[in-house]
Amino acid sequence: MLGIARAPGTCGELVQGKLDGTNLLVTCPVDLYSVVTVQLNKTGNIVVTDNLPKVKLAVERTLQFFGKTGYGAEITVFSQIPCGKGMASSTADIAAACAAAAKGLDTEISDWDIAGIALSIEPTDGLMFPGITVFDHIGGRAARILGPAPEMEILIIDLGGTVDTVGFNAKMDLDVLNIAKENKIALAMAKIEKGLAVGNCQLIGQAATESAYANQHMLPKPDLDRICDICRMTGGLGVNVAHSGTVIGVLFEAGTGFAVRAREVFSAEGFDVFCKTRIINGGIDVLEERAGDKFWKPLNIYTEETYGRLRKGTG
Repeated sequence: MLGIARAPGTCGELVQGKLDGTNLLVTCPVDLYSVVTVQLNKTGNIVVTDNLPKVKLAVERTLQFFGKTGYGAEITVFSQIPCGKGMASSTADIAAACAAAAKGLDTEISDWDIAGIALSIEPTDGLMFPGITVFDHIGGRAARILGPAPEMEILIIDLGGTVDTVGFNAKMDLDVLNIAKENKIALAMAKIEKGLAVGNCQLIGQAATESAYANQHMLPKPDLDRICDICRMTGGLGVNVAHSGTVIGVLFEAGTGFAVRAREVFSAEGFDVFCKTRIINGGIDVLEERAGDKFWKPLNIYTEETYGRLRKGTG
């Protein structure tokens, strides 16, 4: 009764705000993962090796979802994703824990069900969905896959410190601040939807940059102007931010080599470049074994058929 699953982290969001009364974010999954192992047992006790109460709660609620409340579990988490930076470390832990628990039960769980469990714990990213998704990270009222991941590399710059995502989303004036930038977010959404639909990296970069600047009155990013200047000088297409975190992503078209040179420039300018990685499709993987070989199997993959089905179902 063993399940192992992984979920990607993010570099903030490509766009985040509020439109027509609905909170939304556009996911920015990156090639960094949280891997969760769940060993189920009949003790009734759920134990996590690290102090990760959200992971414990995710497994508890997954077992409740399947009517297996008498089960216990031993849980271990290995994560490449730093905490408190706006890189969806908690969402990745929770999502992978849900999938691993379901795997341990030898049953299937959908990305929608995982999103529901995650939202019952805290505001959550939409990284459990395949492709790049626009998702209501507060109420879960909307999820729509916009397209596959663009061919883009990303430098992740850490401006330092941490942000409590739950505390940030509980701010009393958050709705007022989001409403104030709604027109800017509408323009950014139009650009990013078009950019993702046709694979136009330049439009994606423009949309992300507009959303980053629209967020400056909510959680200002020091040196955003300077980072954008260096981005342009080194062939970048724009920046995106963790709207409730501390990281900034500098976006480049993949295969150009510009990101490598830009990393040197940013480091020389005194910026803390956490890593160079790439934007990937979202979605959770479970570890399978067949004929002695182990491999990661996606719970769901991005296809045009999937996109059409989910779009029709979610509006």
